Amino acid sequence: MSQLIDRFGRIHDYLRISVTDRCNLRCVYCMPPEGVQFIPHSELLTYEDIEKVVKVAAKLGIRKIRLTGGEPLVRKDIEILVEKLSKIEGIEDIALTTNAIFLSQKAQALKNAGLTRVNISLDSLRPERFKEITRGGQLERVLEGIDAAFRVGFQPIKINTVLMRGFNDDEIGDFLRLTIDQPLQVRFIEYMPIGHADETWKNGYLSLNFVKEKAKELGFELEESEGVFGNGPSENFRVKGSKGSIGFIHPVSDHFCTNCNRLRLTSDGNIKPCLYWEDELNVKPYLDDEEELKQVFFRALNIKPENHEMAKVLHNEKQTKMPTIRRMSQIGG
Repeated sequence: MSQLIDRFGRIHDYLRISVTDRCNLRCVYCMPPEGVQFIPHSELLTYEDIEKVVKVAAKLGIRKIRLTGGEPLVRKDIEILVEKLSKIEGIEDIALTTNAIFLSQKAQALKNAGLTRVNISLDSLRPERFKEITRGGQLERVLEGIDAAFRVGFQPIKINTVLMRGFNDDEIGDFLRLTIDQPLQVRFIEYMPIGHADETWKNGYLSLNFVKEKAKELGFELEESEGVFGNGPSENFRVKGSKGSIGFIHPVSDHFCTNCNRLRLTSDGNIKPCLYWEDELNVKPYLDDEEELKQVFFRALNIKPENHEMAKVLHNEKQTKMPTIRRMSQIGG
C-alpha cells in the first residue's frame, strides 16, 4: 500500500522522470526558431542519482515509472537506466514516452533491459507537414519506430497526438483509421498552456469534443472501450470493429485532478507535485540520506494543490497560484 497520500486522499503510485531536456526535434509549438538554452549536463541527475530516488520512491509505494524528456532516447545508453530501475523491488512497470526517431535502433535493447511499453508522440501523419512541425523530422523514421515496437513486443503501444486548431485538426480521420487494422491506441490530447499561456496558445486550443463531432461527420461509429492499461486519465473509445482504440485526454476542458496519482522528477533533480504549478523540491542534497529523501516526497505531497487552473487561462480568469514557467521538456510532462 502506498504511503504517498496527499491532503485530499489521493494515492500516488506513479513517478514520471525527465531524463533530459534535450530533443532531436524542434517542434514549432515547443521551441522557438532560435532554439533554447539547455540545462548544463553537469546539472542533470546521473543514472545513479535517479536509481537512488526511485529506490526510496518504491519503498513509499511507487509502482509505475515513466521516462520522459525532452527526448529520452537522446540520453546516452538509456537502456542502462532502464535495467537499473527494472531491478528495484516494487517497481512493476517501466514505460517510455518518445518521438520514436531513434526507436527502431533502440527497441530491442530497451525491451531486453526491462522496458514494458512505449508512448509515441506523433502530431501528423503527413510527411511534409511532419517535417514542417518538427523543423526537419522524418515521418518515415517514426513509422519505422512503431514497427520496431510491435516487432519486439511492447504492449500496449500508444500514439500521443496533441490536437491544435488550424494545425492538425484536419487529420482526425487519418488518426482514427490508424486504429482500425492495428492494435494501437491513439490518444488525442488537448493543447496545454505550459510555458506559453498567451493568445497564440488560445488560438490553437481545441476542445476534444471536436474530435467526436468530426468522427461522426466522417462516418466513424465510436463505442466506449476499456482502457488498455491501468487507471490513466484517458476517456476510451474505439471505432466499431477496429483492432485498436482511441483515448481522449482533456486536461483543460475537463481536468482529471481528482484522480491524479503521479509525481514528477525533473531532469535537474526536482520533485514537482503538479505539472501546472511552479512549486518544486530539490532532491540533490538528500541523495545519500534515505530518510531525508522520504521527507522530500512527503513535503511535495503537502504542497500539491487540489487541482490546476489551466481552464482559467482559456477564459482570462485570475489564477490563485503561479503556473509553471518551465518548458514541458524540462519537467517531464
